[in-house]
Amino acid sequence: MTLRKKLLLAIAGLIVVGLLVLALRPAAVPVSVTTVERGYFAETVDDEGRTRLRDPHTVAAPISGYLQRVRLEPGDDVEAGDVVFQLESMPAPALDARAREQAREALSAARARLDAAEAELETRRAQLSVAESEFERAEQLHARQLVSSEERDRRRGTRDSARSAERAARHSVEVARFEMESARATLEVADGERSPGDQPKLDVRAPITGTVTARHRCCEGPVQSGEPVLEIGDLANDLEVQVDLLSMDAVRVRPGMRVAIERWGGADILEGRVRRVEPAGFTQVSALGVDEQRVPVRVTFETPRDAWARLGDGYRVEATFVIWEDDDVLQVPTSALFRRDDGWRVFVVDAGRAQLREVEVGRRAGLTTQIVAGLEPGERVITHPGDRVADGVRVRSD
Repeated sequence: MTLRKKLLLAIAGLIVVGLLVLALRPAAVPVSVTTVERGYFAETVDDEGRTRLRDPHTVAAPISGYLQRVRLEPGDDVEAGDVVFQLESMPAPALDARAREQAREALSAARARLDAAEAELETRRAQLSVAESEFERAEQLHARQLVSSEERDRRRGTRDSARSAERAARHSVEVARFEMESARATLEVADGERSPGDQPKLDVRAPITGTVTARHRCCEGPVQSGEPVLEIGDLANDLEVQVDLLSMDAVRVRPGMRVAIERWGGADILEGRVRRVEPAGFTQVSALGVDEQRVPVRVTFETPRDAWARLGDGYRVEATFVIWEDDDVLQVPTSALFRRDDGWRVFVVDAGRAQLREVEVGRRAGLTTQIVAGLEPGERVITHPGDRVADGVRVRSD
C-alpha cells in the first residue's frame, strides 16, 4: 500500500471519529435569558379598596311626627341651610266602636255639666242682685240713722259673698264649656285626618353643602325621633379610599407614603397619600375560607378633583402602596433566582455555558428582585432554569 493511500485512510478515519464525537456530544439546553440592568425599582403592596366619605352627615328626624314626601334623590346637590324635608303633626288617631261610644257619652256628660253650671250661674246672679239691692237700701237707711252700722256691714258682707259666688259660677261655666268642646273634638274629628294646610310645619335643613348620597325614606308617613332620612356628604373634599390590607403588609405602611390608585374606571393613574393606618384590625374570611387579619388604611387623593369627578361613595379601586423606590437599582426577574445551600443562586450565561453564581438579594417587587452583590450590569442570566440546567452545561438561548 502506497504512502498516499495510507494518508487518505488516516484522514478518512479522523473524519469518521470527528463525526462520531459530534453525534454523541450532548445537545445544548434551550433556555430563556435576560440581561441584568439598572433602572427604576419600587417595592409595593397591592390590594383592592373602596371609596368612602370621611365625615358623612346623616340627617334624621329631630322629633316624632309625620314625614312629608322627600323630593331629593341621591346625586342631588344641596347648600347648607336648604330645606331637605318637612315634618308635621301626626294625624288624629282612629276610634274603634267602643271608644267612639265612650266619646259620645263623654260629650253628653260634658253638655249636662255645662247646663248645670249655667243654671248655677243664673242662681248666683239672682242672689247677687238681691244682695246688692239690700246693701244699697241699708246704706241709705244708715245715712238717715234708721239702721245700725252693724246691720249695714252685715249686708255688705252678704253682697261680697254673693259676688264671689257669682264669679266662681261663671268660671265653672267656662270650664264646663271647654270640657264639652274637647269631647266634641274627640268625636267629630274624622279618623286619620291630617292636619289642615295652615298648620305649622317643621323644616329640617341641610347641615353642610354637599351631595345627597343615600335616601332612607322617600314616601310620606310617620317617623320616630332619630330615624335617619337622608345622608349628605362633601364628595369634593371628604372622599377618600379605604384599603383593608393584610396585617403583615399594614405594618410596613406609614402615613405620608405615596399611593397609586388604578382601575377606578378612568385611563389615568390617580395619586394619593396614606392618611392613617388604623390601630385595630379585624378578621375577614377570604374567598378560600381562610381567616385573614385585615387592617383599614385610609388614603387621601392628591390628584385634583377634576380628574376623578365621576367617583362617588363606595366605588371599587385598586391601590398600590409604594413602600420603597429608587431610580438606579440593579435588578433581575425573580424567576431567575433559586435557593441552594442556604443562599440565593442564579445561572449566568458565559460563552454558551451556564455558570452557577451566588448572589445577595435585596428588596422584592412582584416579578422583580433587587441584586445587592454577585452580578454586574450587562450580564445575562437564565430566567427559568429547569432540571437540565447545571453548572457548565451548554445552553442555547431561544
